[in-house]
Amino acid sequence: MNPRLAWPWARSSGRQDGSIGLKLPVPRSLPPNRPRCLGTLLLALLAPCALPIPGTTFAAAQAFPNGSPLVRQSFVAEAMRRSGPAVVTIETERTLTPAADRSEPGPLDDPMLRRFFGMPPAVPPGPRKVRGQGSGVIFQAQGLLLTNAHVVEGGARVTVGLQDGQRVEGQVVGLDRVTDLAVVRLARSGPWPVAPLGNSDELKVGDWAIAVGNPFGLDQTVTLGIISSLNRSASKLGLSGKRLNLIQTDAAINPGNSGGPLLNSDGEVVGINTLVRTGPGAGLGFAIPINRARSIAAEIVATGKVIHPVIGVSLDALPVGPGGQPQQGALVVNVLKSGPAARSGVQSGDVIVAVEGRIVRSPSEVITAVEASGVGRLLTLGLLRAGRPLQLKVLPGEWGQVP
Repeated sequence: MNPRLAWPWARSSGRQDGSIGLKLPVPRSLPPNRPRCLGTLLLALLAPCALPIPGTTFAAAQAFPNGSPLVRQSFVAEAMRRSGPAVVTIETERTLTPAADRSEPGPLDDPMLRRFFGMPPAVPPGPRKVRGQGSGVIFQAQGLLLTNAHVVEGGARVTVGLQDGQRVEGQVVGLDRVTDLAVVRLARSGPWPVAPLGNSDELKVGDWAIAVGNPFGLDQTVTLGIISSLNRSASKLGLSGKRLNLIQTDAAINPGNSGGPLLNSDGEVVGINTLVRTGPGAGLGFAIPINRARSIAAEIVATGKVIHPVIGVSLDALPVGPGGQPQQGALVVNVLKSGPAARSGVQSGDVIVAVEGRIVRSPSEVITAVEASGVGRLLTLGLLRAGRPLQLKVLPGEWGQVP
């Protein structure tokens, strides 16, 4: 009877040169001149497959005659080396005082009843301190950093923590609730580490996305994903009073990441993390494009505030046309009474197809064109009314000042 084949698990043995050798036992039933062929075949089957990642090099030990060890270099580590030192923790503190007009007192607020039941006298609530935390990124060596407006709004005291352990007082230069952006200045002079700013207009769906921040107080947390979508309207996400077209990513963004940078594979800041969706659709993160953040920051530094022009209309996307093709333009759903558009003759049901002679394909493009115009400068709107072309001139007003 032929002996039974025996195939025990291969055992690894470390060689003196640092490479890895595999001891591959040979079945006792095979001729002695076959082990080399079978060992070669099994090694080929066990060889790992490598997926190419930008900036990553692989050198397998068996590929070199001198037995060089496996070498890996992550593009994420290189991106963090470039921008990580400029990512900061922001801690805020404010004091809340109880409202002067308290609600109607209850029966147990009566001092006599409290004495009757042996209860201690009622003590009115006093002021209490509320602390918050977020992230930010230094974009100027003199100590200017970007973060979200909701991170620092209402904070009487702002403390900035750096990667090297330094803790520096910060002063809010200004904030803009409409875009949820704020600029903070470090109290001490620099130079400070700076993260390079990229170009968010060059982003494509599928590009690498690296989210950096301090979620739940865990400093310098890094998550990796891709750009899932571009130009996500804030209004479609249920954010009222915001004028933003956001970057969507599947890189994990958690509470405390707000204000931190979204990096590309080169370590450049392409967005400012602002929110994450919870509940249904959880796992979706959103960031403000850095090109928009850059212009808002420049206006805040120059004037301390941001002026947003408006024409006083509510817009919606057009329904899908015949054959399932999307229609270009923006449908005017509502016109604010006595607003700039109403005074110029814009009506509900009009379709805006051009601004200043440039074709617009969506409501977000109309908003971007109006934002770029500024306040007090006449805009020419190209409209379709009942299918007929029409041009009207509108004078934008300032957000919050339009009646």
